[in-house]
Amino acid sequence: MSVPSLIDSHCHIVLRDFDNDLDAVSSRWKEVGVVSLLHACVEPSEIPAIRSLADRFPELRYSVGVHPLDTQHWRDDTQLVLRKAALADSRVVAIGELGLDLYRDSNLDRQLAVLRSQLDLAVELNLPVIVHCRDAANPMLNELKERSRHDLCPQGVMHCWSGTVEEMNAFLDLGFYISFSGIVTFPKAHDVHDCAQQVPEDRFLVETDCPFLAPVPRRGKRNEPSYVHVVATRVAELRDEPFDFVASASTANARRLFDLP
Repeated sequence: MSVPSLIDSHCHIVLRDFDNDLDAVSSRWKEVGVVSLLHACVEPSEIPAIRSLADRFPELRYSVGVHPLDTQHWRDDTQLVLRKAALADSRVVAIGELGLDLYRDSNLDRQLAVLRSQLDLAVELNLPVIVHCRDAANPMLNELKERSRHDLCPQGVMHCWSGTVEEMNAFLDLGFYISFSGIVTFPKAHDVHDCAQQVPEDRFLVETDCPFLAPVPRRGKRNEPSYVHVVATRVAELRDEPFDFVASASTANARRLFDLP
């Protein structure tokens, strides 16, 4: 019996957590049907190592960008560095992980400056964006709505979704996709459960965000791409839909958004 295809739409396997057993980790993601992975970038110095991982694993595609908690890595030439990296490798399918995070930091003006430069680049290169948004839905929506009015808002995904249904619908109205991580398995994540139930079938993705946010029952341990199967299983339960349907829908959505093979 064939295993339904899955896409882990957001992972960080370049981190040292995977230094000692990445071959075994890759065997496990293949066993559960993960046919493609999207590796998110948090700052430019990661790009050569992520590119090497794409050489090693043909199923891997990646983004280039600067995370809102890594704005100290933004320099005058960073947009140029990201542009060159994106144009140099067809396996770069998105700009990010970009966004706003007011949970761990309060430098909103600096974060907005870095965000805007990357959104401009995504529009220029016609690439989707991977958006990190934590405790910052209002300023993020304000930024994207203003851009949308001027036809300068790229497509993209709200990764590792943890907001409310109302917030989700506002991002959906702007054309964004919603990606569910291991948080959807947490018993008290009621807002995320509601979102998983109500998101349109053609607008959701699944991800691990590994090595972070391992799903129940592995919460608190290292996460890995194979656990995207657990995320998809929980989304299927919440939606009262067959696992195969959720796997197929999320895979098709990820392929459409990121132009994956």
